[in-house]
Amino acid sequence: MTTVLANPDVTDNERRERLYQGQVLVYPASEASIALVEHARTMIEKAFGALDPQTAQHEMAVEDFATLLAGLKPEFIHHAESKRRIRSLLVDFGCDVDRTYFDVPRLRTSTSDGYLDAGISYAFHPHRDTWYSAPFSQLNWWIPIYPVVPENVMAFHPRYWNRPVKNGSWRYNYDEWNRTSRHTAAQHVTSDTRDQPKPEEPIDLDPQVRVVPEPGGVMLFSANQLHSTVPNHSGRTRFSIDFRTVHLDDVVNRRGAPNVDSECTGTSLRDFLRTRNFEQIAEDVAQTYEDDSSFAEPYENAKQPRGVR
Repeated sequence: MTTVLANPDVTDNERRERLYQGQVLVYPASEASIALVEHARTMIEKAFGALDPQTAQHEMAVEDFATLLAGLKPEFIHHAESKRRIRSLLVDFGCDVDRTYFDVPRLRTSTSDGYLDAGISYAFHPHRDTWYSAPFSQLNWWIPIYPVVPENVMAFHPRYWNRPVKNGSWRYNYDEWNRTSRHTAAQHVTSDTRDQPKPEEPIDLDPQVRVVPEPGGVMLFSANQLHSTVPNHSGRTRFSIDFRTVHLDDVVNRRGAPNVDSECTGTSLRDFLRTRNFEQIAEDVAQTYEDDSSFAEPYENAKQPRGVR
């Protein structure tokens, strides 16, 4: 069941339990989250120069905008300070720095009125991250960099938390995607022809839940949540940061959200770094998910239907 809870006073163990059961948790901006946002703003505003990043799309050719993002986004991902500020944020949230692993933070954009919604600024259709070889213990962290409004955030589609959706995840292999498709994102400007897992049946977008955190506010949700990019009609480009975490004990013990419809292969676990020292997750742990990541044990008492293709 998808419910939204604001600023819950819980331990990290309790927080993970709530997220695995479908709750969406929202926290106010903190010193650590603001530091991460300020780091991102510095890089963004340097890249855009005299232009306001939120309205620059109205003054730039779309090809130039895509080229700028193609340089800016990897720079943010691989900047050493990005990882350090993620570590400070996780410490602030009470996460165990030896058992909590995170993947590198992404700088996301959603432009207004269809200006650029492919490739480097992809507007995501309804999807679960678990269709993309994410483990079912993965938790998603989402942080707006500038003010956001209901017209440029994301939407959750709560009726599908435990309801399977016919989808193309059975064609998706994480290693193959990294080898052939991820690096071509900037080449897709007017349309995106890459084969990504999508619903293959009509989806009822309503009821939907839109959460609007303050800049630096933190929203957490399970990788199993069906969510999509809201069509942006705000007149401004939305900039946000997202990253993912897993807890090693949950990964090893196959504890997480229910798998209701994911049939992908491969695993994204090798992308995750230990919070304390940024060491990659152990290969023997990742290898156990290599052939069966789509069939992780469901959350306690949850049903796990198969054959939704």
